[in-house]
Amino acid sequence: MDDFANQIYTLVHQIPYGKVATYGDIAKFAGYPGYARQVGRLMATLPEGSKLPWHRVINAKGMISLTGDNLQRQRKKLLEEGITVTEAGKIKLSNYRWDGSWYN
Repeated sequence: MDDFANQIYTLVHQIPYGKVATYGDIAKFAGYPGYARQVGRLMATLPEGSKLPWHRVINAKGMISLTGDNLQRQRKKLLEEGITVTEAGKIKLSNYRWDGSWYN
């Protein structure tokens, strides 16, 4: 695994239960501002059953980027953590956004 992917996975693993981060947040925290798409690509290629909390990573508009059944799967995981998510997959970032601190 390359250094970029390792840093991204490490940060995603740190997102606290009940919080979300954007693809851009994760890229910035890892020292790669402007690499949001690459973060999204890494999340999209995780193997089925990954223990990484990929569902806590959303887009900059505060929305789930996935569609159809995948949107509902991510929405369900977020709802289980107490995060309010609309039917369309919208999350209020001001309530749930992780600030990148290592401690909740």
